[in-house]
Amino acid sequence: MKLAKQNSQLSLLWFSFGMLAIMGLSFALHFWGLGRFNMLVFDEIYYVKYGNNYLINQPHFDAHPPLGKYMIAVGMWLGSHVLGKDLNSLSNTAIYPWVYRWMNAFVGSLFPAVVGGIAYLISQRRSYTLIASLFMAVDGLFLVESRYALINIYLVMFGLLGHLFFLIALANRGNNRQVWLFFSGISLGASVAVKWNGLAFLLGIYILWGLAWFLQVFPRNYAEDVPEISSQQFKFRQVKESIFKNLTEVNFLQVTLFLAVIPAIVYALLWIPHLEINKDTNFVKVHQQMLGFHQNMKSGPKVHPYCSSWYTWPLLIRPVVYLFEKSATSSKAAALPPLPPGIKDVSYAVYGMGNPVLWWFSSLAILLSIALLLKRVWSWLKTRMDRGDRLINYPDYFPPTKELWLVSYVVINWSAHFLPWMKVTRCTFLYLYMSASVFAFLGLAWTIDRWLQSYQRRLRIMGVTAIFLVLAAFVFCLPIYLGLPLPFSQYKLRIWLSTWI
Repeated sequence: MKLAKQNSQLSLLWFSFGMLAIMGLSFALHFWGLGRFNMLVFDEIYYVKYGNNYLINQPHFDAHPPLGKYMIAVGMWLGSHVLGKDLNSLSNTAIYPWVYRWMNAFVGSLFPAVVGGIAYLISQRRSYTLIASLFMAVDGLFLVESRYALINIYLVMFGLLGHLFFLIALANRGNNRQVWLFFSGISLGASVAVKWNGLAFLLGIYILWGLAWFLQVFPRNYAEDVPEISSQQFKFRQVKESIFKNLTEVNFLQVTLFLAVIPAIVYALLWIPHLEINKDTNFVKVHQQMLGFHQNMKSGPKVHPYCSSWYTWPLLIRPVVYLFEKSATSSKAAALPPLPPGIKDVSYAVYGMGNPVLWWFSSLAILLSIALLLKRVWSWLKTRMDRGDRLINYPDYFPPTKELWLVSYVVINWSAHFLPWMKVTRCTFLYLYMSASVFAFLGLAWTIDRWLQSYQRRLRIMGVTAIFLVLAAFVFCLPIYLGLPLPFSQYKLRIWLSTWI
């Protein structure tokens, strides 16, 4: 598909305006009505109490590493000095809901900027960056997880920062590269210190690095054997030297030090405050307890009503209902927001659910990206087995350099975060797909950006329509992301599948 050169890049002015608008929207969505429910919502019943335990030196056990709870504790400590202690004592300390939620809201508001940075570094395209940032701002699951004192956003944020710093390192050389690799290692270690599945961010980088070396070392430059092929016809050397070249400049020692040793050290050091409070355990024992907890946890509706299998996540089959209350019958009515006079019977629902159109479209985009890569690999293998005249068309078997790198980055990282869950038998939940979904959004944004820059009017219309549908779905579902009061009939309109109840 050819791109229209005159539309291939946004001006810096429009790009800056767009990013400011997206970031403003993100902050508004995350902080507006943050204290709406004066109660502990969903897993806040655990994580707020764990965070408070660190502040009062109360021993406790949790099935996950401690960094996510440290972040909540820091937010509670800072927030209590500004907002004061008031209103509820559900965490064993009387605190205002803003106190234990503002840190999550602040971190969650930054996702469009971080994902936008990654998008720009892998594409050098402002339009693609803008679309990717917009998609992050209008995803429901990230919004909900960021508005309550939960820990998944810290896992994803630290992991994405690790990738952002790694990509910045690739764009630099010498000491600057090593400094950014150091920051990347710290961030990736911090991601694992929130939950163990943060290891997938490291796995994605390892696979990309290994692939870069494979492309650098394994193939021969057949143009030397076939002199009649011009440099314009045979561009494998250009592909090999320009796509993954910077990756191969990161040697094995640097990968070992910055992306293995440093993350391991950071992970171990972050356990020190927890072990200082829980003196009846040690580093080895607590990991044995955590592993035993996950191994012994069963699956199915008897364990938890919102357990869902890994293969259902991209299709958004089984979201998690974080809160559902009817104001007329709820025993928690005092903790719900006051209703306007004369209105009594409404429902409040908070769904841990992605933007349905965004998730369904991005799942399709990932499948298309995988198909593209498989086609290129098959063509490459076929060419190696049957050289001769087929060498003349060899460049056609690879997409443009930038596209091959971007699609490889997206597909490999999505696979690293999604496919390992195939082997997990314990009860799992939709929010475990959050980190994989980011790379699916990047894949969809790339597809739509190419459509928008196409000479074909049909594709440009498809791109605009896709963005409009994503935004429309987000606005329509916004009441069940923010927990706004809805008549029950309006609530039912937003339940598109029977499995969403």
